[in-house]
Amino acid sequence: MEKKVPGGRLGRMARLAALGLKTGAGAILGRGDDGGKAAADRAADVLGTMRGLAAKFGQMASYVDGIVPEGQRDAFEASLKMLRSQAPRSNPAQIRSVIESELGAPIDRLFASFEDEPIASASIGQVHRARLPEDVMGGIEVAVKVQHPGIRKAVDSDLANAGILEGMGAMLGARRFDTKTHLEVMRTRFREELDYALEAERLVAFTALHEGDPTIRIPRFVAERSSASVLTTELVHGRSLEEVLGDSEDARRAWAETLWRFVFKGNLVGGMFNADPHPGNYLFQDDGRIAFLDYGCVQVIPHAKRPHAHALHRAAVARDERDFETCVSLLIDARPGELERLARAYSRLCFEPLFGSPYKITRGYAASLVDEMKSMAMTARKLPEAEVFAMPGEMLFMNRLQFGFYSVLARLDVEVDYAAVEDRFLPP
Repeated sequence: MEKKVPGGRLGRMARLAALGLKTGAGAILGRGDDGGKAAADRAADVLGTMRGLAAKFGQMASYVDGIVPEGQRDAFEASLKMLRSQAPRSNPAQIRSVIESELGAPIDRLFASFEDEPIASASIGQVHRARLPEDVMGGIEVAVKVQHPGIRKAVDSDLANAGILEGMGAMLGARRFDTKTHLEVMRTRFREELDYALEAERLVAFTALHEGDPTIRIPRFVAERSSASVLTTELVHGRSLEEVLGDSEDARRAWAETLWRFVFKGNLVGGMFNADPHPGNYLFQDDGRIAFLDYGCVQVIPHAKRPHAHALHRAAVARDERDFETCVSLLIDARPGELERLARAYSRLCFEPLFGSPYKITRGYAASLVDEMKSMAMTARKLPEAEVFAMPGEMLFMNRLQFGFYSVLARLDVEVDYAAVEDRFLPP
């Protein structure tokens, strides 16, 4: 299904208004006797066509527990999950034009073969199967990710719409916590997703970080066929998250351990994390490896915060409640008062998989994190200014990671000794 990306700010706002929205967040609230199915189908069509940040709303609503009300959850998950891998696609002639313009040569000189039908399409770009000439990396099969024509204008329009950003920020728990700072963090991260050259640098950094791990696979980068709007990597195959949910308990436990190691080794050893944990970015391979895709949205942890993050995890693994509370306050630059108490309690809830290890992450538990963050934000509005402090900017995307990652782990439905997994790589 080919659809042009609507780029103008007014046109994009009109489409959101057609859904009955003011900020974009309302798209995930279904109504009616059908469990929200009609609203979900309509939201999937409109948000998918818009791509950009609007589609990211739909992606998050499709898998993050706690965002969509329980009564509408199944309908929205079913309707919106296609946005994770098969959003409306762009015209083949336009895609070829982007590739040839960016790489400075005709398609038939760049690739031995190139398939016009995309194998995946998402909010920023779509992916095509191709094969390199024999003199480039032995002529391996590759995945060519190309930005949707017009997507830069569309994203710029969304970034100029404070309502859309505030709506997404609310989903990530940013209400009442220095909105101006968090809006700028969101603008920065989402603009970075348009820079495939930066994504390539991060892919290489994650490759180096996990080198030698027999369970983690990161696709090889093909520099000769990449640019700011085209990113080529080796093509990897594997099953989707939905396809491995029927695996044995031992297999699902191994998958969960690998996912945890990838995320938190990146966080604690590499000082960065991939802040877009939706299931479409994971391919589960027959040899026991997980292939991790998409490095467009990466949050770097400031150097000054990293020792506090290490200490926080060490305290959780050691089940040291007092030290954990101290580390939370240092990490988030808390002021004494009720908000500090709430932030400590919320953080303790987030770290229950370590404190309570072995632990089974459930969908109810994952949803409770979203609910508790919303509750804390509501309480913060009523507190005196002297007790309110700004949540560090990097924590906004840590929330996105936490909400989404735990929702993925919950679907594996298995008890895991996460503390033992983390103890193997946690810095001393």
